[in-house]
Amino acid sequence: MSEKPPIVIVVDDDLSFRNMLSRLVGTIGLKTLPFASAEEFLAAPLPDGPACLVLDVQMPGLSGLDLQRRLTQGGRSFPIIFTTGHGDIPMTVEAMKAGAIGFFSKPFRNQEMIDAIKEGIARDREARKHSGEMADLNARYQLLTAREREVFALVTTGALNKQIAHQLGTSERTIKAHRAHVVEKMQADSVADLVRMADRLGVSASEGMEERTGRS
Repeated sequence: MSEKPPIVIVVDDDLSFRNMLSRLVGTIGLKTLPFASAEEFLAAPLPDGPACLVLDVQMPGLSGLDLQRRLTQGGRSFPIIFTTGHGDIPMTVEAMKAGAIGFFSKPFRNQEMIDAIKEGIARDREARKHSGEMADLNARYQLLTAREREVFALVTTGALNKQIAHQLGTSERTIKAHRAHVVEKMQADSVADLVRMADRLGVSASEGMEERTGRS
C-alpha cells in the first residue's frame, strides 16, 4: 500500500498567517490543512499520511500548549512546530520539554521553517512506520498459544530444546514442534531474529514462566 501524501497542519487564528504558510509550504510541494482554532482541529478527522503541526501558542480558547498536552494524552503526538508573536522563555522551555521540534517567533526566516517542517514530516513518517511494524509484530505474537509463548521466551535466552523441555516438564520432541510453530507464526529467519522480536515486544523468560505459574 502506497503512503498517503504528507500534510502540514496549521492551527492559527490569524487567517493571513495561515495563507502565508500555505504558500510557503507549497514551494516545497506540500499542502496544508488549516484550522482557525485548536477546537476546530480536534473536531476534524486526523490525516492518514505523515504530518507535522505548525501551531500558534496563544489563541482564543485552547492554547497551543493545551492542544499539545491533549494530543500527547490521546496517544497521537504529531511533531509540533510552535509559532508565536509574543513568546517567552518559560513557554519555550515547556514546549520543547514536551517534544516540540522548534519554537519560532513571528516573523521567522522562511528557510528555517521549511527545514523544521521537513524534519517534522520525516519524524512522523518514521514514527508511523515503527507503529505499523509493532502492530504487525503484536498481531503475530497473539497467534502463539500460551505454551508457544513460553517456548518463545525461553528460546530467546539461548536455552537448548533439551533444557527447555526439562524446565517445562515435557519432551524434547514436543519442544521441537512448539519451536517450529513459533518460528512459523512469528515469521522469524533465525534465533537472532526471535531475540530481536522478544526485545521489541518486551518478552522475557521470567514473564513466560509467570504466565505458566498463573495457570497452574
